[in-house]
Amino acid sequence: MANNSTATSHADFVQHHFVDAEQQFDSAKMGMWVFLVTEILFFGGLFAAYTVFRITHPTVFAEGSKELDVLWGTVNTLVLIGSSLTVAMAIKSAQLNQTRNVTINLCITIALAFIFLMIKYFNWMHHFSLGIYPGAAYSFTGIDNPNASIFFSFYYLMTGLHGIHVIVGIGVMIWLLIKNQKGEFNSEYYTPLEIGGLYWHLVDIIWIFLYPLFYLIH
Repeated sequence: MANNSTATSHADFVQHHFVDAEQQFDSAKMGMWVFLVTEILFFGGLFAAYTVFRITHPTVFAEGSKELDVLWGTVNTLVLIGSSLTVAMAIKSAQLNQTRNVTINLCITIALAFIFLMIKYFNWMHHFSLGIYPGAAYSFTGIDNPNASIFFSFYYLMTGLHGIHVIVGIGVMIWLLIKNQKGEFNSEYYTPLEIGGLYWHLVDIIWIFLYPLFYLIH
């Protein structure tokens, strides 16, 4: 891409084991795509297990889904979509040498990520107060089905793992923010921003699949 192909091989940001900036960028992006594929395979296995149990216990999943708050699920979806937009804007700002705008967009992304986690935290706490726990701890009486805990076990497992990825993403965004404050990103070098953005987009995409599977499909 243009951000690295235009840089010389003697630029400070080019590591010694790379021929030039373009090779460094291509290697970094390839490594990130390999990592993202492993993440997709990991969640793909969970989605496959979800599908099997949903087919074998359709009533349980339909009833369990009705106990989730669609409004807040929708709000969280919009929050994550907004955060993906601000990440993209941060990358574009780096391409235009707009360091201040990179900072602003990264700060907004981090804030939106915390809002997402806060909403999910209060959702979980509400469920716990009703006795909706995963596995054997399940004690909710609102669903008259002995297998009701199956749906919520999947719900906590998959949204919980996604939440961990959001927390990791926050750490990545803070790291990128610090590097940007040091003036390390510009139109010639913004590879970490683009790689971090790829990870954040994956987090967003995973939620876009989780949202309808748990909140909308009855």
